[in-house]
Amino acid sequence: MNLNNVCLTLSAVSKRQYPQTNMPEIAFVGRSNVGKSSLINKLLNRKNLARVSSNPGKTATINFYDIDKTLYFVDLPGYGFAKVSKSEKEKWSNMIEEYLNSREQLVQVILLVDFRHKPTSDDIMMFNWIVQSGYDPFVVATKLDKVKSSQRENSLKLIMETLNTANVIPVSSENGDGIDLVWLKLKELIGVDDNDCESSERDKRCHSSGSL
Repeated sequence: MNLNNVCLTLSAVSKRQYPQTNMPEIAFVGRSNVGKSSLINKLLNRKNLARVSSNPGKTATINFYDIDKTLYFVDLPGYGFAKVSKSEKEKWSNMIEEYLNSREQLVQVILLVDFRHKPTSDDIMMFNWIVQSGYDPFVVATKLDKVKSSQRENSLKLIMETLNTANVIPVSSENGDGIDLVWLKLKELIGVDDNDCESSERDKRCHSSGSL
């Protein structure tokens, strides 16, 4: 994979709008404002590829990011945001469920939780769905930089105990802590060797806004 060759392919609100390809897809799910877009930007070494909103609950579409015509990162709408109407919550919930339950190209679902807080009941429900659906339990705990070093061990322990898993990677999209570990796990899941992830400028089919 050439990680310089990435782009936002499209934004969808229903199944009929999904990309018509057989490329494997990795979906990112989590509460509103947990930092999905920031994580995607950091993983791909971009600043504004995935738009980061200062207002939680702004992302109301399913966004497909093409990585070298080899893999899609899929950013799903955030859940659990209280300041939207009941009908809007139901619409977003249906959008998420339709994608998760019908997309054959989906190979992995990554749950994002906030490292500063105990996972919510929605987080627990989503994690249980991931496990019951046969995906590897893979949790990324965001905003590591906002927790004091002296408190990190306890924060990690709380998340692991609440979700009953040891597969938690704390990360910071600000300073990059933990990002390499996330990529190691992703490569393991999709069967990509380190030597396959090149940062050359060859064969650019998408607009690139940065380099690795």
